[in-house]
Amino acid sequence: MKKDTSLLDELKQLILRHAASHAARPALPNVVLSSYSVPTQPVRYIAEPALALVVQGAKQVALGEQVFRYAAGQYLIYLVDLPLSSNVIQASEEEPLLGLGLVLRPEVIASLLLESSAPPKKKGEQSSIAVSELSDDLLDSVVRLIRLLDKPNDIPILAQSIEREILWRLINGEQGAMVRQLGHADSRTMQIVRAIKWIRDHYAETIRIEKLADVAGMSTTSFYRHFLAATSLSPIQFQKHVRLQTARSLLASSLRGVADIGLAVGYDSPSQFSREYHRLFGRPPREDGKILRKNESD
Repeated sequence: MKKDTSLLDELKQLILRHAASHAARPALPNVVLSSYSVPTQPVRYIAEPALALVVQGAKQVALGEQVFRYAAGQYLIYLVDLPLSSNVIQASEEEPLLGLGLVLRPEVIASLLLESSAPPKKKGEQSSIAVSELSDDLLDSVVRLIRLLDKPNDIPILAQSIEREILWRLINGEQGAMVRQLGHADSRTMQIVRAIKWIRDHYAETIRIEKLADVAGMSTTSFYRHFLAATSLSPIQFQKHVRLQTARSLLASSLRGVADIGLAVGYDSPSQFSREYHRLFGRPPREDGKILRKNESD
């Protein structure tokens, strides 16, 4: 599909004007703008449901063994909290990577589905992550949202309605069947979302698959299969990622000892904590913490 290049060009200028280096949260709620002038090394994080689009340059995101690449005029969408590894693969001083992220709010999607007179679209099991081409109607609504940064007094009045329009375009777009899953409380996606929230709220505790299946409202066998399909990890592996990501945040923001932080996130054994941290992030926690704090202070 041929895109409206004038809208893409305008969005480039808006992001250049309002994005600081790297990633910035502007005055718009639920929006992150990004600008990178060089390719980056992969960064691991647990991402909440979001729409991420590229206006210039290219990025790639890895979920387990799956790799998703998206470039100018494309967007990535993911529906559940996922342990992702992301990096910029195409960027330069002359043509920096320019991107935008918008948090997907299930309650807004549910409201749109309730207000719509269109019958629900029933499809088989949906993926939780996908890449698509940016349509002109979706691009138009995104540009109008980011234009509000030039008129901040309009944000409280107009931002919410334009965000709803963006979500409506997604619901009726190429990944509409997937997005609708976020609006149905009884969908497989939302059942897994409930279990993920429980893990994130109780990450330092010992978890039982039976308890998570009960939270999700599924049988143990069905829950395990659907959780693995959605996140590419078992529930125990997912919990480990949450623990280690939380530990990394603590290392970056405090001078607490490594053993103390390991214990705080659920590791009784300091050696196991250090070993698993090194395996995930490529450096021992003490060394990584020093580097993270130095980067924060620069």
